[in-house]
Order: sequence, then C-alpha cells, then structure tokens
Amino acid sequence: MTTTIHIAGARLSDGRSADLLIEDGIITEVGSVTAPAGAERIDAQGLLAIPGLVDLHTHLREPGYEHSETVLTGTQAAAAGGFTAVFAMANTSPVADTAGVVEQELELGLRSGYATVQPIGAVTIGLKGTQLAELGAMASSRARVRVFSDDGFCVSDPLLMRRALEYVKAFDGVIAQHAQDPRLTEGAQMNEGVRSAELGLTGWPAVAEESIIARDVLLADHVGSRLHVCHVSTAGSVEVIRWAKARGIPVTAEVTPHHLLLTEDLVAGYDARFKVNPPLRTSEDVTALRAALADGTIDIVATDHAPHPAENKQCEWDAAANGMVGLESALRVVHDSVVSTGQLGWADVERVLSRVPAQIGRLDGQGMPLEPGATANIVLYDDSANTEFTTSSLRGRSANSPYVGRTLPGRVHTTVHHGRITLSDGELTPAESIAEGAAARG
Repeated sequence: MTTTIHIAGARLSDGRSADLLIEDGIITEVGSVTAPAGAERIDAQGLLAIPGLVDLHTHLREPGYEHSETVLTGTQAAAAGGFTAVFAMANTSPVADTAGVVEQELELGLRSGYATVQPIGAVTIGLKGTQLAELGAMASSRARVRVFSDDGFCVSDPLLMRRALEYVKAFDGVIAQHAQDPRLTEGAQMNEGVRSAELGLTGWPAVAEESIIARDVLLADHVGSRLHVCHVSTAGSVEVIRWAKARGIPVTAEVTPHHLLLTEDLVAGYDARFKVNPPLRTSEDVTALRAALADGTIDIVATDHAPHPAENKQCEWDAAANGMVGLESALRVVHDSVVSTGQLGWADVERVLSRVPAQIGRLDGQGMPLEPGATANIVLYDDSANTEFTTSSLRGRSANSPYVGRTLPGRVHTTVHHGRITLSDGELTPAESIAEGAAARG
C-alpha cells in the first residue's frame, strides 16, 4: 500500500510553485523535491494546493435517516468537494445528546475514511429546548465534543441558553446557535418582504434572526463564554455581530455558500430546491454578507449540507422540507461569489474554509498550513475550469442541490485525507481501498 505521495508543481495560495512530499500521512518536504523511488506522483501543474477544507455545519443524517444520507455517502460528498473534515450536526435519530450516540458517530466516521467526522452534541435533550443534554459527558467522551447545537431549532429560552454557555465554558466548548425566534416565524415559507407578499407566502422576518443574535451575544458577554452563530443571513445580523466583536465579545459566525450567491427572487418559480432555513434573502443582504466575510465580521463559510430524499423536495412548496446539499459545490460557489469578485484571495479561502473552522471546533490536525510536519490534508483545485454543475457532480445520497444546471467556476481535482488519496482527478477512490486505509490507521 502506497504511503508516499509526490505532488509535483502545485501553486500555493501565496503564488509560489512548489512540490509537496507526503510520507506516512505527514508533509515532509515543500519546495523542490526529489521523490523517493516508489512514490505515487500527482501532476499538479496548473492546480492550486490549499489545506483540506473543514465544514463546521454538516447534516450526515446517520443514525436514523439513512434514506437521506449516511456517514459513508456524506463523507464521499465531502471528499468530492475538497473537504477533509466535517462536523456532524446532532439532529439524528436517536439525537446526539449522549456520550453513547456521539461515540457511535465517531466510530462510523473512522470506518468510512473519506473524511474526519467530528460529532456535534445537542444542547438540549431530544432537541426539545427544555432540558440541557449531557454536555459534560459528551465533552469527556472519546468523541471530545466541543461544539454543541440544536441546529434546526433555536435554543429560544434565554435562561437555558445562559446555562448552556456557562456549562461549556469549563471545557472550552462553544454553543452554535440556530438564531430563529420561533414565535416570529410560525408557518414561515420564505423571506418576509415584497416578494413574499407577491407570492402569497408567509414571511420569515429578518428580525427573528437578529433579535436572537442580539440576545445571545449579550449572554455570551455576561457569562464570558464562546458563542457561534450558524448560517447568518441578513445585513442586520452582520451589524449586530460587528458591534459585538467591537466590544470584545467572544462570538464567531458563519455564512453558507448559498446565502453568498442566491436570492429570494429564485423562489418565484416555487422550485423547492431553493427552500431553506433561514431563507434566501435579498440582494442587499447578499452584498452585506459578502462584505462581512471579506472584512472578518463573519469568520467562516459552512455548508449546512442538508440532504433530503426526492419525495421531500419534489412536492408543493409549502409541504417541502427545508435544506440544500452543499458539500460538493461549496468551494466552487465561494470561488464564484467572493473570489471572482476580488473580495477574497486564495489565502482568505484557506482561512474561512479550513483554518478557522478547525480552530472554532478545536479540531487538531485539520486546517494546518501546507508546511513540513503538518498532517497531509490537502485539496488540489483547478481554478481555471468553468463547467456546468450537474447531478453527476453529486456524490451523496440526495440530489437537492440548487446549483444543478448552473455553470460554476473551478473543479476539485484531488483530495488527500491524512495522507490517503480520497479523490483523484475528480473520481472517488473505491470504498474498499478507503476502508483498508482506515483500518491501517487504527
């Protein structure tokens, strides 16, 4: 089994051309490399090499909803998109609210091998928002959970949110909040505004997100604990977060690729691929989110990869499930929305899609600079490509992508996870080989 890889002639994010030598899962040389005999050579001429991507917000659905996605198929989608680590949200069945369930998810990830799977623990038992889950037990388990979220539901009780923030402070955890006041969004179907009135759909007002963020940053300040805001979607939310950061409040925030590119205008066709929570917003919101990502107010990009079976999307709008798949397309959408516009360079992409997500989640071995001694988590990306995103671009179990039929820049060429090639020239490595490699790593 090959354990030495020679990546020849790649372009680094700072513009340098360099070879990379990988031995036993570690980058050992960067620069002009003479590869040892027997090394597997990857011709990376014309390809950009950046650290493997890290997604702080993925729904893998297993256990319980394997008809939508599994850890295996979800990590295959991750590898196809250049991700070497994903944080798995807690809305499984059973809910990941105990040490036993998060350890089960960890083990599933270790067996799949296509990407590192780091479980996220639920904040409340059963995601019901009434009683704190076993936060300490999950933190001290083999899964070493540091991120806790009821994503899909808001921890709307301020006292419960305060207690959660206080509890995770003891082990440097973070509460990742789905900011949505449930009383302000009952029956909501799309962004509230002129469009929702024209289409006759119940609106999801921006203030329902902004008011929860405002409350929670004040709680985080009071407690002195870390808060992370999931899928920020409005210009007003950006201003609240900017204010909080200016005061030194320990808050971080994410934006999804779809909120950087798509707007509420797409809802006019009632195509449920565009139904998501929080909803697609206005073009003014998109502009504000892009600027906030560029200036650091928003820290990272996270996919909120949310697979659903066809029957839950190919139906009437009001009956359709919320959510989009996003792992395979994320890097290309970021390229389209903020790199092509000149707002972010490739070093910035490393920061928002790799280094900082790993830091927020306290995940070792991921998001590391491509330097000698670093764990070999690498993506090779053809930033000169420009092709249509099709259903064949999808490698997960579900096909609810809003980008099918859309031309996007770039192409993920190769993904290397812990020194193992999981994607080569756009094709996934056979699952049997990946399983053998995972077994060899123990």
